[in-house]
Formats: sequence, C-alpha cells, structure tokens
Amino acid sequence: MEPNELWRWDAVQLAAAIRTRRVSSCEVVEAHLARIDAANPAINAVVDRMDDEALRAADAADAAVRRGEATGPLHGVPVTIKINVDMAGRPTTNGVVAFRDAIAPGDSPVVANWRAAGAIVAGRTNTPAFSYRWFTENELHGETFNPWGRHVTPGGSSGGASAAVAAGISALSHGNDYGGSIRYPAYCTGVFGIKPSFGRVPAFRPALAEERPLTGQLMSVQGPLARGVDDLRAGLWAMAAGDARDPWWVPAPQCGPSPARPIRVARLATPGAAPQVVAALDRAQSWLEEAGYVVDAAADAPSVDAAAENWRALVGNEWRLLAQGDIEQHGDEGVRNVVRATTGLVPALDYAAYLKALARRTWLLREWTTFLARWPLVLCPVSDVPPMPPGSDQGGVPTMEGIMHVQRWQYAFNLLGLPGISCPTGVEARVPAGVQLVAGRFREDLLLDAAEVLEARRGRLAPIDPAR
Repeated sequence: MEPNELWRWDAVQLAAAIRTRRVSSCEVVEAHLARIDAANPAINAVVDRMDDEALRAADAADAAVRRGEATGPLHGVPVTIKINVDMAGRPTTNGVVAFRDAIAPGDSPVVANWRAAGAIVAGRTNTPAFSYRWFTENELHGETFNPWGRHVTPGGSSGGASAAVAAGISALSHGNDYGGSIRYPAYCTGVFGIKPSFGRVPAFRPALAEERPLTGQLMSVQGPLARGVDDLRAGLWAMAAGDARDPWWVPAPQCGPSPARPIRVARLATPGAAPQVVAALDRAQSWLEEAGYVVDAAADAPSVDAAAENWRALVGNEWRLLAQGDIEQHGDEGVRNVVRATTGLVPALDYAAYLKALARRTWLLREWTTFLARWPLVLCPVSDVPPMPPGSDQGGVPTMEGIMHVQRWQYAFNLLGLPGISCPTGVEARVPAGVQLVAGRFREDLLLDAAEVLEARRGRLAPIDPAR
C-alpha cells in the first residue's frame, strides 16, 4: 500500500509496522494529516488540529524505535481526542463559546493513558455544546456531518469522533458516554463503539474546580470508537490503565471466567421498533447462532423502561438544579432547547424523593446482575429508529418525549453501569444499521468476542470518502 494510503490501515497494523520499521510513524502521521486535509472540510469532525505537535511526537516515536526502546501497543499511531476532556495546554471548549480559551493545566487520564501506550494525538473532535445532545453542532465549532451524507446525523455527543473514524481521519477515536454518546454515534456512522463498565476506565478533569455531580460520576464513562474490533480492544485496554486521580477506578481483569457453553444471548422484546431495526437484530441473531451462541427471547428480562425512567429522574433533576443555569447563560440555542425540553419531561423531586430514586438504582442493578448471571449477553437495539436527520431534537417537549423513548436502550444501561457495544450490521440508502450487545459488569471481553462474530460476517463499512 502506498504511504498516502496508510490512513486506511488499522491501528494495530500501524503499531506493528512502526515497531518493525516497515513504515515510520512520521509517514503514518503525515498520511493522516493529509487525510484530514482531504476529508475534514466536508464533515468538520476535527475542530482543533495538532499538526506540529503530532509531527514532533512522530519524530520522537521513530527515534525510540531506532534506539531499541520498549514500545506500547499504540506506539506512533495517530488518534483523536474529544474536545470535552482536558489536554495540557489545549482549550477544553466542550463546544461552548465562553470556554474557547479554557486552557487545561494537565491531561485527563484517558489522554495520559493513550499517550503512555504510544499514541499520538493528531486533533480534537467536535461535540455539541456541553456534550448534552444526540446531535453534534455548536456555535463555536459549527456542525459535524455524517460521512454517509447530510441526511442523517453523525450522532452525539461523540459525533466528531465517529465521523473521524468513519472517514479515515483516525483509526481510533476517544469518546465518552453519559446517555449513549459513544454507542449512538457509532450506530449512525457504521463503526464500532464500546461503553465500558463504570469503573473500568479512569476519568478526571484537572481543570475542574469541584467534583462532577453524582450522576456524572456514576453514569458517564470514557471509551473508544474504531472501524474494527481489534482496534477497539486495543484502544480500550490502553485507556483502562489505573489512575490514582479517579477513586472509582477498579483494577478488574480484562477477561472474566469462561461462561457455560454454549453462551446464552437474551434477545429483548422490541415493540414499536422500526422494521430496519428489527431486520438488523434478525441478522445479528442469525450470525451469532451460526457461531454457536444460543439466542432466545427472555420473558423474564428486567425492565429497560424502568431503568430508563430512573435515569431520567436522577439526571433530569440534577440538570435542573446544577447545570441548567450555566447552560442558559453560556449554551447555544440548540442545547438550551434540548435541556428545557428534557427537564420539562421530568417531575421535580424533593430531597427525599431523589434519595429514593437513587436507592432504586441499586434495586434495578441487582435485577440485571441476577439476570446476566443466567444470560451472559443481551441483544437489543441501539435505538428504536434508524439514525435521525440532523436537528431532530429541536421540536420542544413533544418531540423530546419521542426521542427519549426511542433512545432509552442507550441511557438505561448508563444508569446501571453495565458495558454495551454498538456493532454495525449493514447500510441501506447510505443509512447505517446496527445493534447493541450488553454484558455484565467488567465483561467487556464477552462483548468484544461477540462483536468479532458480527464483524466477520458483515465485514467493515468504513473507511469511506465523505459524501459531498
């Protein structure tokens, strides 16, 4: 493959080629910077380029190889970082005009961990203002477009990350997920995205003067997006290294005990799901069964709706009390509309009711952990509908009520802290389709193994040249 085609390679392939001096990190980084030049103007995924820093880091990576030094699993490989986590010396804008000069004093753990694994940050990717939408646009950086076409959103809030991976700008992108913000963008752009278990990947923002609200601590996680499962696995384990700044981090093993064979997969009921969504689930079920999994309906599955309702109650009331004032003051019209509509759906809780809702979270998680002891994997949608048109969340309370319903498959599992993975299954009329797999706590290994089956059967949808 020609050097200018290196952007098509997997991250693990690139790391091996750099380590063995088949190619240089400088060649790889230059190829990816050229790909940003070619693809980014059409999609606006990368909003903070780091060309000079990336080229200097590539020189250092090549020098380390020549000296025979030990190299990490991502040595010399360019990646992107979402612009809502801290990188030393760079602004953490979070898509907000007022934060355009908010220079971070240090690296967040995910940045530090990927750098320790040898990765080179080539740029920062876009997010909606305050990272509070399933769509990616803001007044500071503008709108990010789906490489498959502007008729569908690239998702949010990690829409810049998903678009970058799909368009070949980077083989690995960092994202985070509070209510679906990794899995939904992956679904919309035909790539893989994993939301790890709560406690798997350390999180901390050195720039913050005070701790995040409780739901942000318990339900928001950091994770990777990639075109293939091998890269997703490498990116996840590299960013999951411990960091003392996050007391919630758990030193859990990468692989748990082998479940009884054949592995049982519970397919959840999907009343009201669009035909395209049901067809994707049917394909995934068939492929898993052909690989030896046993997929069946589970009549005794706990309620996804109950978990989703609990997430809305806790998060909506936190937003109302602790975030809405800042969003009204500094947010753009799009995010203000969304937060007003979302909180308008949620009854106000007094202190006692909030504590009861928080306690109910434990009860719901117990139901799911008990169920997952019998059914190690769950097959369900990412959303009840195909990827939505851009701006579909701007219709006020009635519109938001419908969106919150079809997207409940995402944020219900944030409440529970369970890992989930978004896997593409096909594309029709330039609209990707996919499914979600969910597993028990710290069983990302089971998700990745099952995702490999789906990848082997369907193949990859990306990288693609952006539609213009």
